[in-house]
Amino acid sequence: MKPGKINVLQLDLLHWGEKHYRDYPWRHTRDPYRMMIAEFMLHRTRADQVVPIYIQFVQKYPDVYALAEADISEIRGVTKHLGLHWRSGHFIEAAKYVVEHYQGIFPDDESRLQAIPGVGEYISGAIITVCYKKPHRVVDANIARFINRFFGLQLKGEIRRKKELLELADILFDVDEPGKFLFAILDFSAAICRSKNPLHLECPLRAKCKYYREMQSFAADAAD
Repeated sequence: MKPGKINVLQLDLLHWGEKHYRDYPWRHTRDPYRMMIAEFMLHRTRADQVVPIYIQFVQKYPDVYALAEADISEIRGVTKHLGLHWRSGHFIEAAKYVVEHYQGIFPDDESRLQAIPGVGEYISGAIITVCYKKPHRVVDANIARFINRFFGLQLKGEIRRKKELLELADILFDVDEPGKFLFAILDFSAAICRSKNPLHLECPLRAKCKYYREMQSFAADAAD
């Protein structure tokens, strides 16, 4: 896709996002610690379920130093309500690692962030874009689905690490406000470009979406 069309897509998503952003407490902070905690909790868990637990957690452990000194049994008590028993160790291990290796200050580069226990590509990318406002691709299953559909890549299976998709993600996230863009594309993927029954008629991008055009073509052929 030409640069001009990429710019239009970026602006369209940001414009949509301004009117439809979902309001969560972790979206009101640029603290990497709180972003990491939110993403740990959000793993395979509905955001609405996370909200009250997240609020209580950051009140009790307001920074990485407080969490590094926490009792593991208390953390297990929190994570069991999220169905994340196996991730309980990540909270304290991550906090201790940041305190011991980075003097309590989260780094702003991918490789050093991913050295933190439990922090992978997605969480590191979210911290870089939202907290440090640096352009950096962030790709989860929903974002990958949107890119795959919109650009007509027709990728199958586990597509999040496919080269052509990641190259497009690099271009898409090269914006002035990457954090806002991340929230916009996340919310758009959840509300409009859904995994099942995408809302084509409510989609403001459908005229430019290759997936939609293919669906229309299939429907026309079937009607003949």
